[in-house]
Amino acid sequence: MKSWYVVAVKPRKEDRVVSLFSEAGFEVYCPRYEKEKKVRPFFPGYLFLFFDFPGQYSLVKYTRGVRKVIADEHGPIPLPDRTILEIKAREIDGLIVVGKHGEEPAPGDGIEVVEGPLRGLRGVFAKEMSDRERVLVLLEYISYQGSLLIERRKLKKTDRT
Repeated sequence: MKSWYVVAVKPRKEDRVVSLFSEAGFEVYCPRYEKEKKVRPFFPGYLFLFFDFPGQYSLVKYTRGVRKVIADEHGPIPLPDRTILEIKAREIDGLIVVGKHGEEPAPGDGIEVVEGPLRGLRGVFAKEMSDRERVLVLLEYISYQGSLLIERRKLKKTDRT
């Protein structure tokens, strides 16, 4: 059955692997954002691929530039379609945009989620996340289905309660 999976690729080979999969007729998604006037992968070293497991698994696994398909002891971990849709919904003109809702929160500031299914949830802003940290959160989300990353654009600073 076809589903979305996370594929780990060799360092700085995202574009090449996307091209290979696209040429082979796969649906592939590598979210990108702009930083310092340069377009970069949002999850460096990873992309999302829609394929049939187990039917196309060997082809995917042995594609040049692929390190591995993210899996657990039962095999590749499928992602719900909504995960890809939610990431794509954050794009403007093909790039993920981290927008703002008022003043930028600083570590320790109270925050409130203002978009998405967790709207209204309040918490404390811990820190801005680097590329590597976003990848770790993605992998934790896939493995445990419990952690999640909330884009800064979905938060607003509030009084800490």
